[in-house]
Amino acid sequence: MTGLFLGADLGTSGLKVVALDPDGGLVAEAEAGYAIDRPAPGHAEIDVRVWRRALDGALTELAVALPRAPVRSLGFSGQMHGAVLVGDDGRALRPALLWPDSRAAAELDRWRALGAAHRAALANPLVPGMTGPLLAWLARHEPATVERAAAVLLPKDALRAALVPGSAAVTDRSDASATLLWDVPADDWSAAAVAAAGVAPRLLPAVRPGSAVVGTARLPVGEVPVVVGAADTPLALLGAGSTAGLQVNLGTGAQVLRPRWAPRAVADPVVHGYADADGGWYAMAALQNGGSAWAWVCDVLGLPWRELFDAAASVPDAGGAVFRPFLTGERGGVAAPEQRAGWDGLHPGTTRAHLARAAVEGVVRAVGAAAALLEPPDEDAPVVLTGGGVRAPLVQQLLADVLLRPVRAVRLRSASAVGAAQLGARGAGVDVVPRRAAGPVVDPRG
Repeated sequence: MTGLFLGADLGTSGLKVVALDPDGGLVAEAEAGYAIDRPAPGHAEIDVRVWRRALDGALTELAVALPRAPVRSLGFSGQMHGAVLVGDDGRALRPALLWPDSRAAAELDRWRALGAAHRAALANPLVPGMTGPLLAWLARHEPATVERAAAVLLPKDALRAALVPGSAAVTDRSDASATLLWDVPADDWSAAAVAAAGVAPRLLPAVRPGSAVVGTARLPVGEVPVVVGAADTPLALLGAGSTAGLQVNLGTGAQVLRPRWAPRAVADPVVHGYADADGGWYAMAALQNGGSAWAWVCDVLGLPWRELFDAAASVPDAGGAVFRPFLTGERGGVAAPEQRAGWDGLHPGTTRAHLARAAVEGVVRAVGAAAALLEPPDEDAPVVLTGGGVRAPLVQQLLADVLLRPVRAVRLRSASAVGAAQLGARGAGVDVVPRRAAGPVVDPRG
């Protein structure tokens, strides 16, 4: 069997593309970065054309490294939540609103006013950066744009629509279930939540399997069949091969994932319950401030990313300094939306290394608090670690200590992009199992 399968992960601050062969080997990879636009306090948006340029640039770079073999499919992974209004041609009518955007906080009162049964059926905490509240904000503040729209899309769907216009009004279960417009027990759109958003049901995309082929795109690597794709978090589970236990994914934000969640109505939940990429469900405790807090600390301390962890590892502890990583507040489970970041416990002997150590420990401590919100798994297997934030040995050891469980990093450049390539391969009728290089098991210190 010949051919290659591509997966593209549309992240918050950059796009990654990987190519897998039929045996699951990583043939090539490329990435392109970009910045979020923040035109006003609490706003987070981006021009969808920036995503398209990033994809074309990454694919052009990737094409140079690919062997002479046909590309048989492209799958998409995307940052969850957000809202992109598109017209009949699949083009965005305005910049995409992204998950860190908090402008829709007041709109959450519409969801709080839902009847108890309808509210519990959503089975998720109320977060302003989710699609439903953002759509409600648009309906209130930009009604003319909403009236012109043919559909509201999730980020990966908007990028795919720019490649394959006929796929515009399509999403998958994993992204649909994370909109605050989804009835979890019914596994379908919630008419009550859609009414709360104040928009017509016609704007909702059709829900199709993530591996369904929606068309063909002309790309720098040739004419390629494109599948629907799925959200980045469940694809990180798929790429890492996590089917039980816990997984910690630490990137711009951080997510603690527990597969095999049983879908049910939940009154006033503190953790999320979402559809996965395989027809099941998972529970998630999420942090908005993960690697993004470390990036801010790097700027403040004048340290490159790697040197932050080297500095933190150069001292045995933080010397009494304590760091709160909540730069943009949180979702309510670990910290309140109005909480903010900062160091405490500073004294004349506090050094830059102590500040770095406190920052690393602060994010890890928040991950531990998020994990404590989930039902503990029955299995004793090591916690799977994915994402760029878990590469440093110090982070792995601190995670083991705070979780009180052994941990093991799965060395995938982008677990979500790998999972997207797997979905693409399924669309081509091939079941690809990626080769996963696992790091050593790190036990908690007594």
